Amino acid sequence: MSNADWANKDFYQVLGVDKDADAATIKKAYRKLAREHHPDSRPGDKVAEERFKQVAEAYDVVGDAEKRKEYDQMRSMFAGGFPAGGGGGYGFPGGFGGGGGGATAGGFDISDLFGNLFGGGGAGRGGGRRATRGADLETEATIDFTEAVEGTTVALRMSSDAACPTCKGSGGKPGTTPHVCPTCDGAGMVTSTMGGAFSMNETCPECHGRQLVYDEACPTCHGSGRGRSSRTLQVRIPAGVKGGQRIRLKGKGVPGEHGGPAGDLFVTVHVRHHAVFGRKGDNLTLTAPVTFDEAALGAEIKVPTLGGSPVTLRIPPGTPNGRVLRVRGRGATRKDGTRGDLLVTVEVQVPAQLDDAARAAVTAYRQATAGHDPRAGLFERSS
Repeated sequence: MSNADWANKDFYQVLGVDKDADAATIKKAYRKLAREHHPDSRPGDKVAEERFKQVAEAYDVVGDAEKRKEYDQMRSMFAGGFPAGGGGGYGFPGGFGGGGGGATAGGFDISDLFGNLFGGGGAGRGGGRRATRGADLETEATIDFTEAVEGTTVALRMSSDAACPTCKGSGGKPGTTPHVCPTCDGAGMVTSTMGGAFSMNETCPECHGRQLVYDEACPTCHGSGRGRSSRTLQVRIPAGVKGGQRIRLKGKGVPGEHGGPAGDLFVTVHVRHHAVFGRKGDNLTLTAPVTFDEAALGAEIKVPTLGGSPVTLRIPPGTPNGRVLRVRGRGATRKDGTRGDLLVTVEVQVPAQLDDAARAAVTAYRQATAGHDPRAGLFERSS
């Protein structure tokens, strides 16, 4: 079957799913249909056997993320399918013609577009280079506590693998003419037999997937087609980011080859500790020291907020040590733009030293509360 024939196949319809279905839905549909039409469950049923082959063929493409992406691109470009030959239309001058090794459009070999997906390509089809996605990059950024809560922009100096500036990624000496790789016959891939009926496709060791080779290698990269690239990126760290969070920046990784998309950049964020504030999810935390009389009699105290003016906090009479009081809307910024709360933990302070007046007052308090034993029943409950 030629590559052109694939354009007329609707693999989503074969599996009975929408073209926007997620991977889990596609997998579930495939398993259901495979069980229904498997030759072992319906021996001798040629219709079921053929249906099983169609289902397996469809899942082999749309069940693989990379193949599905290329298949969707192909269908969006050629939604009407390929005519058998001749004629104009479909947006290409002269239309599609037969002859040679595959369908052509105005001299352009359409099979090159689908070589990645269906194993096409080759010397007889023009030897087009396979578009390759660039690699992903990983880096780290350390920011202050306040910057994590409010958001910030950081400059990241990146060094990564990139296309050689001399040969532009071809691997050949500038001015020389490439020819089809004799090892893979221009496919960019070779098949290795694993024993028995098993085989595996892997990148051609001679052309490294570029499908073309040069008699003279590039003097800068020595035929690898790769070099080093340094650049500075201004990266926006969103408000509310947490320590250890990994941020993905799409298309900011290594540039692709032969028109392929760039990889992604992943930034792991580290947050420095704050001298006063802590964090619990989207809430900020703060420990507020209070005196014994403030906790016992009640009081109004001022506490700081991160990046804002202080707020007045009411301490109810009889507040125990460790009680948490809430100040709404003074926490970290959430994804929806709202803010968490400030959680204030009350810490009753015990003076290390007392002057005569304070000692006399505490002694009088002890005498006034002599009839109250806070440990009553403690031993009974412990046995």
